[in-house]
Amino acid sequence: MAKKIKLKLKEGDPAPDFTVPASSGGTISLSDFRGKSVILYFYPKDDTPGCTKEACAFRDEFAAFKQKGAVVLGVSVDGVKSHAKFVEKYKLPFTLLADEEKKVVRAYGVWGKKTFMGREYLGTHRVTFLIGPDGIIKRIWPEVKPEQHAREVLEALG
Repeated sequence: MAKKIKLKLKEGDPAPDFTVPASSGGTISLSDFRGKSVILYFYPKDDTPGCTKEACAFRDEFAAFKQKGAVVLGVSVDGVKSHAKFVEKYKLPFTLLADEEKKVVRAYGVWGKKTFMGREYLGTHRVTFLIGPDGIIKRIWPEVKPEQHAREVLEALG
């Protein structure tokens, strides 16, 4: 069982800005989306079972997010090439951000100790942030069930 992560950011805090390489080419900054709601979801690794379920759930609800004027961005420490393959394989209509230098995962406090099959290691925790048009964190999901998560986020958007 995953142990609950202690986040340093909380709802009501300004979301840390960043600029990182994007699966779509070039770089993306959080500030590019000022004026829109942003779903910033962190996940451990491209093309692994839970991460694929979560990405495909966001893909399947993408039209509804777009209708609400929200932007979906997935973040992992995988590289741009890995992201591009993941996007193509599952026809993901949103951008994945390559945080290879771990600046974003650290700024958001989602990088830390994890345990899998009795082995401890450092990795990205599956956490989602809903950032308002004003750049303020409106909601945080520190525990995510990959299959149902996109629907939860959609409901939170109202």
